[in-house]
Amino acid sequence: MEWKVKDVQDILGEEWIIASAGGSSGEAYYAQNKNKRLFLKRNSSPFLAVLSAQGIVPKLVWTKRLENGDVITAQDWLEGKELNPEEMQHPTVANLLSTIHYSTELLDMLTRMGKKPIDPKQLLQDTKSQFTNQQETIIPVVIHQAFKYLEDKLDHMYGVKQMVCHCDLNHNNWLLSDLGQLYLIDWDNAEIGDAAIDLGMLLHWYIPESDWDSWLENYGVENNEELITRMHWYMMLEVISSYNQHQKEAAQRLQELKRLLDRALSYKK
Repeated sequence: MEWKVKDVQDILGEEWIIASAGGSSGEAYYAQNKNKRLFLKRNSSPFLAVLSAQGIVPKLVWTKRLENGDVITAQDWLEGKELNPEEMQHPTVANLLSTIHYSTELLDMLTRMGKKPIDPKQLLQDTKSQFTNQQETIIPVVIHQAFKYLEDKLDHMYGVKQMVCHCDLNHNNWLLSDLGQLYLIDWDNAEIGDAAIDLGMLLHWYIPESDWDSWLENYGVENNEELITRMHWYMMLEVISSYNQHQKEAAQRLQELKRLLDRALSYKK
């Protein structure tokens, strides 16, 4: 059921000014009453509480369960800005992501919520299955080549420390407050898995390859061929899935996949 401004008004009272926080789902609103300002969301993950406690997201002010079972969360609404693509290169981004990945509290909470670690073999099978009903469609050669690479490297994807991964590190999800505090928001896609899932996406889209070593040093690891393999493995799966879901951008996705495959095959650290 759609969550409307009137529903939020009923929860907070008529003295609050309510405005949509944007997005297509209508699940989030801004609210202001004199000097009090809140960001409200319906049915946020219980994960939000531990993220707030660790200062990774803006402070959780209160949580309210409604009669219909919906849970409303209210967080501090902070003045600030989203990071632009260039700002993703800043060491504070690497530092915060490292703090998240190595947090035992976050991992424990997501585990207790019933989240299971990503299984690379199953992920590969699920991605390949997207093409099983397309016998009449010619699958591009580069996708066949990428799947061969993914199969060949599958053994490298196991025996890796499992961490909490955000899985959507778009620059729009990084919030820098006017007080200089950096936050990572929008945790709806969080998974337990290899940190290479997040690292690959962030490095590929935002960090010049010549700066990978120094960025990873700020994060706290050394660049090496094993990490490069795992990062490219997950990036290729993401691009293949995106190709299948966004046919209007198919040519662009194939070029991206070829670039990833060529770089992965040629990389020697």
